Amino acid sequence: MINTNILTTTFEWLLSPEVKERGERFILAISIASYLVHLLLIVLNTQGVIHLEENFFKNPIAAIYTPFSFILLYEVYLLIFFLPKSITIYIGKQYEIITLIVIRRIFKDIAYVELTSDWFRDENDLQFTFDVFTSLVLFLLIYLFYRSTRKKTSPTEKSERSKLRIERFIRLKKALATLLVPVLAILASYSFIKWGMATVSDYKSGIMAFKKINNVFFDEFFTILIVVDVLLLLFSFFYSDKFHKIIRNSGFVISTILIKISFLADGIVNNLLIVSAVLFGYLILIVHNLFEKDANTTKQMEQTE
Repeated sequence: MINTNILTTTFEWLLSPEVKERGERFILAISIASYLVHLLLIVLNTQGVIHLEENFFKNPIAAIYTPFSFILLYEVYLLIFFLPKSITIYIGKQYEIITLIVIRRIFKDIAYVELTSDWFRDENDLQFTFDVFTSLVLFLLIYLFYRSTRKKTSPTEKSERSKLRIERFIRLKKALATLLVPVLAILASYSFIKWGMATVSDYKSGIMAFKKINNVFFDEFFTILIVVDVLLLLFSFFYSDKFHKIIRNSGFVISTILIKISFLADGIVNNLLIVSAVLFGYLILIVHNLFEKDANTTKQMEQTE
């Protein structure tokens, strides 16, 4: 059994609205500072004060990539923050993160774009095109996903036993969220230290590691999220044995797995996997809502007879 007092205290210390607000200001300050540092390196490089061969340090637009990396860390924290409140919003935050990863990649791609007549033959130009269209499709799908979460159903009376199960499930989600915060901190610190050591020992390998930071941090973090999603699925059986809820939660696990697999792919396959993951989650939610609507309609008809 989870000690309620200890859980509540730890949860408030790590995931209270006040902590979230302070974290937001802290990440914003770091993001602005990192952006200015990257811009400074670009200016020094273009003026010949330092010599960095990578296009990553030649195009000012590419500097936006750096603050986005820190903003993404805050989005991961928000994902954990919303986990105890709503599974659908928690999944939606996963979709937001992968969309921001694609958008951040666009700023990196811009540094390598070649404005030539052979646009659709150049690998970098093609990737830029794929990412632009993918981000637009993801933005639309996320809007539709959140819109579906706002579908209101008629309230139903819950028994005391049912209410107790829900309270236990919420405590479980709070415990998982509380555990995920130090995991996030450790994983982020490990990724940063690993990148720093690579940069010190070999500048070029350090730059490559930073540009492929998704493979260092988010790949591993989404592996952890798969474990969390499976635990939520299994424990949800104690809360409800309704078929449509089991399928919904199972579908969300599959969606997270598809996002995880996308980190292992390159080019258009990566984009297709990401879009497929979000589209699959959205369609699962749509069908779940149809089941929920029919169930409530049936219950209302039974009560009026």
